[in-house]
Amino acid sequence: MGVLEGLGLGLETALTPANLLFCLIGVALGTAVGVLPGIGPTATIAMLLPITFGLEPVTSLIMLAGIYYGAQYGGSTTAVLINLPGESSAAVTAIDGHEMAKRGRAGPALATAALGSFFAGTVGTIALALFAAPISRAALEFGPAEYFSLVVLGLIASIALASGSTLKALAMIVLGLLLGTVGQDIYSGTPRFTFGQRELYGGLNFVSLAVGMFGVAEILRNLEGETKRTVTVAKVRNLWLTKEDVRRITAPVLRGTGLGTVLGVLPGAGHVLASFVSYSVEKRVSKHPQEFGRGAIEGVAGPESANNAAAQTSFVPLLTLGLPANSIMALLVGAFIIQGITPGPNVITDEPALVWGLIVSMWIGNLFLVLLNLPLIGLWVRMLSIPYGVLFPAIIAFASIGCYSLGLNAYHVYAVAFFGILGYFLIKLGCEPAPLLLGFVLGPLLEEYLRRALIISRGDPTVFLTRPISLVLLVLAAAAFVLAVLPAVRRKREDVFEDE
Repeated sequence: MGVLEGLGLGLETALTPANLLFCLIGVALGTAVGVLPGIGPTATIAMLLPITFGLEPVTSLIMLAGIYYGAQYGGSTTAVLINLPGESSAAVTAIDGHEMAKRGRAGPALATAALGSFFAGTVGTIALALFAAPISRAALEFGPAEYFSLVVLGLIASIALASGSTLKALAMIVLGLLLGTVGQDIYSGTPRFTFGQRELYGGLNFVSLAVGMFGVAEILRNLEGETKRTVTVAKVRNLWLTKEDVRRITAPVLRGTGLGTVLGVLPGAGHVLASFVSYSVEKRVSKHPQEFGRGAIEGVAGPESANNAAAQTSFVPLLTLGLPANSIMALLVGAFIIQGITPGPNVITDEPALVWGLIVSMWIGNLFLVLLNLPLIGLWVRMLSIPYGVLFPAIIAFASIGCYSLGLNAYHVYAVAFFGILGYFLIKLGCEPAPLLLGFVLGPLLEEYLRRALIISRGDPTVFLTRPISLVLLVLAAAAFVLAVLPAVRRKREDVFEDE
């Protein structure tokens, strides 16, 4: 199926009333959680997974994807108006966006964020449409050895790009891999790490782990530091850009879109990395670098375009290789599996309506976001006045009911509580839960491809080195590991020399 035929099928799928409605619901929820700091799209998607079981696969994925890229829009609104980024990728936008707001130019800043995001989202969607099918066809040439090496590369690259301690990120990956081995052996059926509990024979429940680690743990952390919020937002006027504004933002939007399109496919927080890199590039190429940090409109246009383009292209490895680029994509892998669909290179041929419908819905969702964000700015910001003490009990109750409905089994609710407490203590220790989720999702795949490759090669471990593609992927994984470890080693040596 060609790109034009695929887009035609996608339009037919995405424009059904149900899919349009859930696309709108998804982007509206995404905007809301982007505005509200402390909740975030990861926790929201994790808690909404149970209610998507009753929906058609394409409908549920359209809604969940809308929450993800909608949050990138929502985070910029409060970043500009009250210097409070709802999303980590919007932290860069706050630097110059809020300075513009203090000078009475909040309208142009928000218009720049919305229009730049729409353009970048459109380009990112086009890139996804153009490259999804060719990459899927190339991936069909991969065997078990190549897939094993690809998963190893994905895990190592996520460590290299993770923020914070490399050692802790590696520990979280290993813990996730270990949790993924709980249950019956995939070939012999022998129980592993079940401790005699029948509920563990089928493995740990993905939804319970995700809701606990990202929903409950985040709520506990926020409650610890919760303070009363007071929000006063003046009415935003003059949302139109002047000719000078358009001239100044054109090049940054194009550069940010290009950076985001490329960096979005990288494992880890590609959209966050893209926004920071874009800001650095704009400051470096600007003829007036002294304006940055004091209200430069380029400092809003570039990062906002970059993070939204990256949000779209992060779907490329998910839809073509079945590999999640970040924790949110890992949740979407779980959503695929829950719906009985195995993500990977065969999806685009086995489920063309789902893949192309999802791709086209992203463009429709970006259009919805422009219409939602600019006219309803006051509404989104007023949401910050809702006391967190009112929000969190409703969120936990909603998540518990959803998890219980998985199998009408209280065990799933106990699992949510357990992983919530575990996630809270991991956060307190400075460990990111995202690598753990990636390890948990990719662990069973890693084991399956390893054992398949060894069975085919009659137990010869050199199969991973004698196959050229597998060897290249392992060399790249080794290089990524060295890049991740060297800065930590260098800092340790510098600390030793300073002590001497």
